[in-house]
Amino acid sequence: MLELGNGLLATIAYGAVGTLLMALGFLLVDLATPGKLRELIWARGNPNAAVLLSSGLIGVGVVVTTAILTSEDSLAAGLLSTLLYGMMGLVLMSVAFVLLDLATPGRLGEILTRPEPHPAAWVSASVHLAISAIIAASVS
Repeated sequence: MLELGNGLLATIAYGAVGTLLMALGFLLVDLATPGKLRELIWARGNPNAAVLLSSGLIGVGVVVTTAILTSEDSLAAGLLSTLLYGMMGLVLMSVAFVLLDLATPGRLGEILTRPEPHPAAWVSASVHLAISAIIAASVS
């Protein structure tokens, strides 16, 4: 019964860390795009903003999941490593977005807020997912 209780505690703790990291990911994407994501996605139904945010959240999920699976036996050490790898993922995805923006004619954030679907959303999403895969591989 003690093992079950410890497992449930670990689930809650890792879930909280993952949720925190996804919330930070939301904020970073919100900062990178003109306008507010809540308005762009839920009120206007903007597909580009939705693809960008979804790929960022999936990327964070990949990094967090890998960090959990490879974490130390100690819950505290595992939570710390998960938080640090997750933060590194957010930083590297943000840097990759800035680099992609530099390679984009015009402003990437503005392109991604256009109401019509744009291929740049898929390129940006691919960058998010590739960075998260690279980080996940480095964790294990």
